[in-house]
Amino acid sequence: LPRKVSMVFRKLPGVSASGMGLRLSQKFVFLLFLSGLVTLCFGALFFLPDSVRLKRIFLSKTETQPVTVGSENDARVHLKRPKDQGMTSAKGETSTKLKSLSRKQSVSHEATEERLAGGRAQEEFTLPRSRAESASDKGTSLDHGANSDTVTYKKFRRCLLKPPLGRDNGKPSDPKTDERREKVKEMMKFAWDNYKHYAWGKNELRPLTRNGHIGNMFGGLRGASIIDSLDTLYIMGLKEEYNDAKEWVQTSLDLNSNGEASLFEVNIRYVGGLLSAYYLTGEELFKNKAVELGEKLLPAFNTPTGIPRGVINLGSGTSWSWGWASAGSSILAEFGTLHLEFVHLTQLSGSPIYTEKVMNIRKLLNKIEKPHGLYPNFLSPVSGNWVQHHVSIGGLGDSFYEYLIKSYLMSDKTDDDAKKMYYGALEAIEANLVQKSPGGLTYLAEWRGGILDHKMGHLACFSGGMIGIGADDGAPDKRQHYLDLAAEITHTCHESYTRTATKLGPEAFRFDGGAEATATRLSDRYYILRPEVIESYMYMWRLTHDPKYREWGWEAVEALEEHCRVESGFSGIRDVYTMTVSHDNMQQSFFLSETLKYLYLLFSDDDLLPLEDWVFNTEAHPLPVIRNSCLQEEATQDKTVSE
Repeated sequence: LPRKVSMVFRKLPGVSASGMGLRLSQKFVFLLFLSGLVTLCFGALFFLPDSVRLKRIFLSKTETQPVTVGSENDARVHLKRPKDQGMTSAKGETSTKLKSLSRKQSVSHEATEERLAGGRAQEEFTLPRSRAESASDKGTSLDHGANSDTVTYKKFRRCLLKPPLGRDNGKPSDPKTDERREKVKEMMKFAWDNYKHYAWGKNELRPLTRNGHIGNMFGGLRGASIIDSLDTLYIMGLKEEYNDAKEWVQTSLDLNSNGEASLFEVNIRYVGGLLSAYYLTGEELFKNKAVELGEKLLPAFNTPTGIPRGVINLGSGTSWSWGWASAGSSILAEFGTLHLEFVHLTQLSGSPIYTEKVMNIRKLLNKIEKPHGLYPNFLSPVSGNWVQHHVSIGGLGDSFYEYLIKSYLMSDKTDDDAKKMYYGALEAIEANLVQKSPGGLTYLAEWRGGILDHKMGHLACFSGGMIGIGADDGAPDKRQHYLDLAAEITHTCHESYTRTATKLGPEAFRFDGGAEATATRLSDRYYILRPEVIESYMYMWRLTHDPKYREWGWEAVEALEEHCRVESGFSGIRDVYTMTVSHDNMQQSFFLSETLKYLYLLFSDDDLLPLEDWVFNTEAHPLPVIRNSCLQEEATQDKTVSE
């Protein structure tokens, strides 16, 4: 001890300087050890699975704070069927809410109520070959590095019934129809060229201000419009544009982001877009990226029930529910719109975990009681119980039902559980939600605890096509009935377009107070380049070949050209009922992925992506039917050849 301190201790009775010094040394060592232990334990907390709350206390807000819909951040409400985002406010800024509110809750206005390693390069487009055409290729595979349990590109190709791009890329023999198809192709090139010029690498183009938009839906991922456009560019034969997009994916798509993403949106746009690009082209690059991204989504399922939460940090793996979701619930259209992509992730990776995750969701939904056979929109990922009895075939619910029938079709009609769930849900929908207006229009109302809200959203207009593609597999005595119901709903949605000044449909329309397929609220009068009505036109054309569907599609093309095409791209509009349009300054990525693709298919022959071989995910990304018996046969033959 210092001399002056030692002198003080000498003055204390019964205490020697040496004894006191020894005690202080012991205390000092003990305190040093204790402080080190506390520091070590405290630091370890950051590595625990549930440490997110502590991190939010000590780390910056921007790194960890979850985003909630209704803030000034961007998100899309279908949120795709939870679809979209990017709606514009009165000031012209896009307030994207969460595409996850619906099948595509793509882009939502602030005022609205509701609202994703390189391989072998393929320099030239190659026409996919059918099984018969490629018999000589048996025993070969593009997937040299995959394990034996994975299903390779060529095996899938050999199990297709027809070439994906048809005999002549789907070119129609009728000159008028071909001219219309070429117009749609020109629209795609125009939208793409402006995106590339003004917003390359960003998620979406703002065509009025000529800059890019990033938003907060994708957790730091970039290039949503690029990923969403890959298959559209490919099937349209826009070779140079497709190669530019592929090069960007190879050199610039960075999946090591650390932001907060919508599980739903990343899955349907990024994972779905990459899977589709792989199955169409055979580029290993796309498969590897899809599987890598799929792995980053798995932690969202770490809940007591296995029902995933809606938001996930792609870097840390922490997840949580949307702040606006009732009682921390998960959204039906979000956790119910994973099945198609996750089953294909299992096919390509050889890992059963993806299929296990989505089948667990099925098991829980089958187990719990459904009010009147209906599936409410909000479910607790903790208790596994419904949170509210709000049922909608539009936003918040839509694509759940879509994925039931499409899971059955994608399984080569072997997934009997999906079939049973779909037709059971359809019966409940007919009994409780299908209504007929005084003017004779068939529509789908919303159900709120037993009380009907006579409103139908634009997002719900996908259901015409959905019911149509499922008609042929229903009970024999109901098949024509379902096809008629699909036609009636599609007709109603067309009416919502014809009753506006712009001939484009509103976000939602009503059937009460004398209204018939008309938006009665100012907040429902906008159109954000949505595809659902055109989607149903395409399916109904394929199913019936009634020429009216192509005429209705052409009406939409003319309206888009007149009211949504601006100098540097396409933009949504704020009020479909006035000819003096106000643009929202947002070219949604789903406009490239869905709206223009469905129009192109509508004016193409049926052998372009034939429905016997392909199922479209809710972002219109085509995925091949999984013919397990054929794939197993191919695997056996490949093994025999290799031996």
